[in-house]
Amino acid sequence: MINLKKTLSLDTVWVDLKANTKQGIIEEMVDRLMAAGKLKDRDAVLKAVFEREEKMSTGMQNGVAIPHGKTDSVDQLVAAVGLQKEGVEFDSMDGAPCSIFIMTVSPAKRSGPHMQFLAEVSRILCQSSKRERLLASKTHAEVFEVLTGK
Repeated sequence: MINLKKTLSLDTVWVDLKANTKQGIIEEMVDRLMAAGKLKDRDAVLKAVFEREEKMSTGMQNGVAIPHGKTDSVDQLVAAVGLQKEGVEFDSMDGAPCSIFIMTVSPAKRSGPHMQFLAEVSRILCQSSKRERLLASKTHAEVFEVLTGK
């Protein structure tokens, strides 16, 4: 099991995403990761995430989307969580808008940490009570606490 406290940090957890389109959400999250010093190359990360979206949407169900990509613009798994409480069309499996966004960027040649992180986040987000607590969060710290159990 991966330790979310080591993978996420307060500067990669946001309650206030502004974008209202799928492309906008992805760009905003990448820009915020860049501003937090987590990425080496914004354009390479955007390309990797958008290429993954073209294969199949990462809009899941229950208002959750997990945009992700693999690129050598990171040395290790980088993850972020963002909320856009009004909801954004994300071509999700259930057709519903998404409000909870989990982004991961991992090195091109490594899949272990990425899969472990997604498994752990999925375990948490399959609980409707956790999703409700996330969406009720007013601060970045509250989101971090819901996900890490701190």
